[in-house]
Amino acid sequence: MITDREKILAIVDNDCLSPSDAIILLEGDGFDRFRKAVSLYKQGKAPKIVFSGNIVDYDYGSFPFSEVLPLMLKEGMPEIDIIHEDKSLNTREQAIEVVKMAMERGWKKLILVASHEHQYRAYLTFLREVLDRKSGITLYNAPVRNLNWFENKGWGTRLQRLEAEIARIEVYTEKGHLATAEEVIEYQKWKEAQLTD
Repeated sequence: MITDREKILAIVDNDCLSPSDAIILLEGDGFDRFRKAVSLYKQGKAPKIVFSGNIVDYDYGSFPFSEVLPLMLKEGMPEIDIIHEDKSLNTREQAIEVVKMAMERGWKKLILVASHEHQYRAYLTFLREVLDRKSGITLYNAPVRNLNWFENKGWGTRLQRLEAEIARIEVYTEKGHLATAEEVIEYQKWKEAQLTD
């Protein structure tokens, strides 16, 4: 019998993607995330990229939008299709601000891009907001792949950070900030049913 946590890991790691309204690029992890978002844009997965976050903490890998934007442009991303959500200072605030933005703009499908070790908590956080707001938004997971687990860029190895993320999942679940395993499973069933319609 697999655990609820293992079910969540399997669902997040093997999510299906569908054409969407926006790609949500979560700030953090240095410069390791933006190429995934740009690649999805170039594949036609969504017409906009939202860079979410306004944190500057080099020791934690949170580089400012002003440093990531030129790299996105160099990759061939048109600036007109990049939006900076600049109010949020943590993952929960990112979820609140992005879901609010999506509802205001009438967006119904979002692709969430984070590093693989952060994707689990990010998805649970965003899903909590999507469900609480009764937004009808469909969230897809597109974690960045092919990142080294043992390299330390100054903010810990990915395995160390995964351990920290699992600990945060426990803490924030207790606070009610994250979707539950049951909600993830029911949401995934609903989401997959939409793909067959």
